[in-house]
Amino acid sequence: MKRHANAVWHGALGDGKGTITTQSGALSEHGYSFKARFEDESGKSGTNPEELLAAAHAGCFAMQLSHFLAENGTPATSLNARAVVSVEQVSGGFEIKQSTITLEGEVPGVDDATFQALARKAKEGCPVSKALGAIEVTLDARLV
Repeated sequence: MKRHANAVWHGALGDGKGTITTQSGALSEHGYSFKARFEDESGKSGTNPEELLAAAHAGCFAMQLSHFLAENGTPATSLNARAVVSVEQVSGGFEIKQSTITLEGEVPGVDDATFQALARKAKEGCPVSKALGAIEVTLDARLV
């Protein structure tokens, strides 16, 4: 299975701009820019690679955990996973340093110890977490 996205960029880094289109059509010529990536903390001026990586990580983790919970006989009613990807300026440019997952799970019939163990297993086992092996991945999970 392969998935694809396309990015088109025009101009120099600081004043250029681009668009991103995904195979699914979820993003269709969606704008991104230096400002959206490095200057606009509100996140309202367009998308950026870190935001897309965070979306991929949160989605992958939630799907993986839902599988483990169902295998345990305690399927989730709801999993609300939020990933925050941190990019920092370093000598010579920028680096993605961390992805932090915060999870609230509504899972009838599961005790907290089992929930925590399965959440850690999902954090380690989801394909996006594995792909992010060069950075720190943390998890804060709680039952609601």
